[in-house]
Amino acid sequence: MKIKYFNLLLGVLLMVSCNKQLVKLDTPDFDVKTDVLTYKAGQLINFNLTGNAHVISFYSGETLKDYTFKGGRIIDVKGAGATMEFSSSVQAGTTQANQLSILASTDFNGDYSSLAKVKTATWTDITSRFALGTSATLLASGKQDISDLAITGKPIYIAFKYLTKPQATNGLARQWFIQNFAIKSIATLANTSSTTPITLTLADQLTVGFRIVDGSPVSNPAQSSVSATRLTLWGNEYRYAGLSKYDPTLPIYNPANPIYDPQSSSYIATAVYKPYAAFDPASPDNDPLCENWAVSTPVNLESVNLGPDLSTTIKVGITAAPLSLFNYTYAAPGTFKAVFVGSNNSIEETKEVIKEITFTITQ
Repeated sequence: MKIKYFNLLLGVLLMVSCNKQLVKLDTPDFDVKTDVLTYKAGQLINFNLTGNAHVISFYSGETLKDYTFKGGRIIDVKGAGATMEFSSSVQAGTTQANQLSILASTDFNGDYSSLAKVKTATWTDITSRFALGTSATLLASGKQDISDLAITGKPIYIAFKYLTKPQATNGLARQWFIQNFAIKSIATLANTSSTTPITLTLADQLTVGFRIVDGSPVSNPAQSSVSATRLTLWGNEYRYAGLSKYDPTLPIYNPANPIYDPQSSSYIATAVYKPYAAFDPASPDNDPLCENWAVSTPVNLESVNLGPDLSTTIKVGITAAPLSLFNYTYAAPGTFKAVFVGSNNSIEETKEVIKEITFTITQ
């Protein structure tokens, strides 16, 4: 008897698991109304909501909140021109003349594989346009016009060139920090929710994608690096006999050091044993002239993708209390299409109803 009961229960479970739609999802019964269609700027609008939508989202119709652009907003700024700015600081080492310079190119082919390949492009030196840091305190470069560098149909590349002269005679290489980098269109986007226009940023510190291209990556690697918020430019290490790495008694030169032993609690997975190599005073690699660049990805000066306009979710989920009233105020005059999206959702599907109300907002 128990076996028959078990088989029956198993059969029921299998039938349920094979059913592609476990719960029938209904289209939401949803509607929105207002008393009138004309209001003054700053006047509170009462939206009266009815129905049973699980989730309700609201687009006001203002800039960056417009249902029309829910799939994305691309702004054409061709010919408008652009500016560039950043902050910089410098520390450590000794001042070397012309150690850091700023270059721009519109014919670089995107080959970052070697510094020689990068240099085949035509690069314009624009260093003199910007103020550069003189201490460890960040100094704003000033927002400088780079419109004259633009060529129709071509992106622009920006490079920070770092040159290390022989340090025995020119002083130790200095460490430069570049932060708050931005290229912005001179054109702006009218902001219907404010009197302040929206600045169109074409590239910033994160999206510009600087890459270090080293002229001596094997023999004299640069100490430059890139993070999400900072570009660090630094020369190669100056090698001399007094450096700690030329001390043969250092534990890192002992193959029995537990950092190399996977069975040890001191094991470091990234530690790689390298036999001791004595300082070679005759090596030309000890103090050479070295060069490394930080080169950006291409920056489009003719359009900017602002991504999709976003809604405000005013009701979330089936367990949320019913919403019968929603208030909103338009700050500036104009004509706006307010859009409410009411949706019922399951793991398998979404069913939605869209309600639109067009308003005239007066002064």
